[in-house]
Amino acid sequence: MRLLDKYILRSFIQNLLFGIFCFVIIFILVDLFENLDRFIDKNLSIGMLTLYYMYFIPDILKLITPIGMLLASLFTISRFVNYSELTAMKSAGISIYRYLLPIMIFGSVITLFLIYFNGWLVPGANRLKYDFERKILGRNLISDVTENIYIQDNINRIIIINYYNKTEQTCGNTLIKVFNKDTLYITEQRLDIVSMKWDSQRKDWFINEGYIRSFSKPDNETLEIIKDTLLSELQSFGKINLEPDLIEKQRLRPEELDLTEFKKFIENLEANGQDAAKEKVDYYSTISFPFANLITIIFGVSITSNRRKGGAALHFGISLIVSFLYLGFVKISQVFGYNGDVNPILTAWSANITFLAVSLFNFYRLNRY
Repeated sequence: MRLLDKYILRSFIQNLLFGIFCFVIIFILVDLFENLDRFIDKNLSIGMLTLYYMYFIPDILKLITPIGMLLASLFTISRFVNYSELTAMKSAGISIYRYLLPIMIFGSVITLFLIYFNGWLVPGANRLKYDFERKILGRNLISDVTENIYIQDNINRIIIINYYNKTEQTCGNTLIKVFNKDTLYITEQRLDIVSMKWDSQRKDWFINEGYIRSFSKPDNETLEIIKDTLLSELQSFGKINLEPDLIEKQRLRPEELDLTEFKKFIENLEANGQDAAKEKVDYYSTISFPFANLITIIFGVSITSNRRKGGAALHFGISLIVSFLYLGFVKISQVFGYNGDVNPILTAWSANITFLAVSLFNFYRLNRY
């Protein structure tokens, strides 16, 4: 059986690589023709174009891998059917579940890898891609000055920055509020900073002017004026985790944040009373999307194991139709999730659950005898 498993798996991987290669080329050509005028205006060299699309390919792979899985399952099983290899396997007492086993194991490994790939590697590549677009192409620009930044530094401490200047690494009108740990809504201390600048040598913020207000009792308030001091020297506030890199991450797009950073970003939004429904849907969708690989394998096998005829063009068309239906279902369900009408987790998994049910029903219906 090991020889047969290797044969099945080799055929599947060859078709998978072929499908992914074709779709990557298509995506690159479409994007190239769409942005050709911009590339010419910026006088980009072949080397710079190559670098740009190297950054772009991981995001393409994230999207097309399930399509490649579907195409590979269609091509592989249809080949076995057309050359009567599937009939020979069944005559030897090998069930459809058995010859599907090596493909499902391979698909499971790819799915687990893609959770890491989509959650951490793709955001890193997206960050490089967007940085290239901002610096070279002049797209998706981020202003040097960012306003209204909210950061939860601790469970009972929040930081509100009125504006941050990236070039000068300065913050203006910054508020740090410390709440009672038991109630989490009664203010114990607040630090109002008129202006402060990052000291790169000391790795600390230099406060030009500010004042501390303490509320030890409901009717007892103390005021302390501070000038020309380091933030870390304010012992009553303890260690405050606020560095330019942390502020910079608040300015990035969600596609540039890995899952760890994205989760902290959502927690920060909720801690400041903001609606994070859209961000939650995107977060859970990043985790759920790789499982579409297993679903497309089952779907592809179910519709080709009993199909006598069908060429590459038909299978390619089926892959596109199913992919558009799946992605369309995802986009429609996301609308309800973004509005808060449906639970974010259910929204992220609804497409997988629906297509898995259809795939299993079709698989059972066509292979019950």
